[in-house]
Amino acid sequence: MQKYPKQQILLHWLTLLLIIVTYGAMDLNFAPKSSPWHDTIKLIHFNAGVLVFLVMFVRVYLYKRNIAPSITPKPPEWQEKISSITHKIIYLCFLALPILGVVSLYIGGKEWSFLGFQMPIVAAPDKATYKTIKDLHETIADAGYFLIALHAGAAIYHHHVVKDDTLKRMMP
Repeated sequence: MQKYPKQQILLHWLTLLLIIVTYGAMDLNFAPKSSPWHDTIKLIHFNAGVLVFLVMFVRVYLYKRNIAPSITPKPPEWQEKISSITHKIIYLCFLALPILGVVSLYIGGKEWSFLGFQMPIVAAPDKATYKTIKDLHETIADAGYFLIALHAGAAIYHHHVVKDDTLKRMMP
């Protein structure tokens, strides 16, 4: 059985961890708006989101550079096409989300820092554009739940039902 290169495996699972932190920071309501921790949780969300972008950027590079190991036994062609399309949508989603998030913060004049470095903001915030971009960011983030579930569900299906090595290729 061929596996993905170690750096791709590491970045795959690091992406999952960062996505859990990013989504968890906003969706688990650890700190309601009235809490003194609210701004810290938002900052964790922003920073983890940018880190998702950086890791995904490297993953796209490695995806283009390396050939994916073959699945044994070979799945039907229609499954390979759906898998390819789904992976491209996942990559696009988790590259676009941080970009939209950062752009919305910039346009909205929302001050924040990335790993301690103050990020620039527009001099004259545009609240309408900010809201539009933020809404798009949140809609795509909601779709991300579906994509993650589809991706994980397919891996589990292949491992337990089809009994091929789809999942094993990405395991450390």
